[in-house]
Amino acid sequence: MKLRRRRFLRLAVGATALPALPPLAWALDYPTRPVRIVVPYPAGIAPDIVARVVAQALSQRLKQQFIVDNRPGGASNVGTAMVAHAAPDGYTLLVVTTTNAINTSLYDNLDFDLIRDIAPVAGLVRLGLVIVVHPSIPAQTLPEFIAYAKANPGKINYASVGSGAATNVAGELFKAMAGVDLVNVPYRGNYLPDLLSGQVQASFTPILQSLGYIKAGKLRALAVTGAARSQSLPDVPAAAEFVPGYEAYVWDAVGAPAKTSAEIVEQLNKEINAVLADPAIKAQFASLGAEPMLMTPAEFGMHIASEIEKWGKVVKTARIKVD
Repeated sequence: MKLRRRRFLRLAVGATALPALPPLAWALDYPTRPVRIVVPYPAGIAPDIVARVVAQALSQRLKQQFIVDNRPGGASNVGTAMVAHAAPDGYTLLVVTTTNAINTSLYDNLDFDLIRDIAPVAGLVRLGLVIVVHPSIPAQTLPEFIAYAKANPGKINYASVGSGAATNVAGELFKAMAGVDLVNVPYRGNYLPDLLSGQVQASFTPILQSLGYIKAGKLRALAVTGAARSQSLPDVPAAAEFVPGYEAYVWDAVGAPAKTSAEIVEQLNKEINAVLADPAIKAQFASLGAEPMLMTPAEFGMHIASEIEKWGKVVKTARIKVD
């Protein structure tokens, strides 16, 4: 894993090692036609929503269409493979997510290598998770929930969108650090109906998906999983306040086929970061429980390498296998 991490960092740094060109050389003739942003998930979920916000803004800034192309399947591997094998001309981009980092350790037979085949371009957003329980669980706070779980080992089920998904590895990391025995119930579809009915009792779920139910009192929020409290749930503590060092969130970013020119990567990074810094866009993302993640290509490369290493350890320790 360390060798893979070092190799990825070299690629990331190389993506920004641009020659000292005169100003006129930066006037790239790009884009001259529509740019496709492949989202390896169905329409309507967080990566798709984020991609559409950014695509619209880029279209306005660069006077060329940025089109979102949903290619779900294989836990994001279908869409990722499509971009990994696309022409490195800047006209096919990928929404990279936490799942890509997890899948690196989870799958042995992928027909692409995330480190080798996808060049880091820019970060997009971090999306917070929140630990929620059904109101039938007597715990009102996270410490009470930990105590309740320790008193009832193996009797509390938590829902995830599948073994190895971010909602699963976040739960497994919490189990290890809090010393509790919770049972993962993986769903291939929407688990919220069963969570709302109490058929499963807990979840490490995106704030975006659960905020309305929390406000309506149908789910109880115990803690957010970021390092700090969320603007969307300011009265809900961070889990790290009670489980020191615990941090888990999902993130979206942009990648491109390897060997995409450094000039195009740099231009896209500059434009995407300008979009993320726009106060209106920041406010729009804040309403979704998302925080802009401005990064250089090299910083994004280091981030994903760190995430691959972090979640790889969780996958191995928890012995997570794909369904």
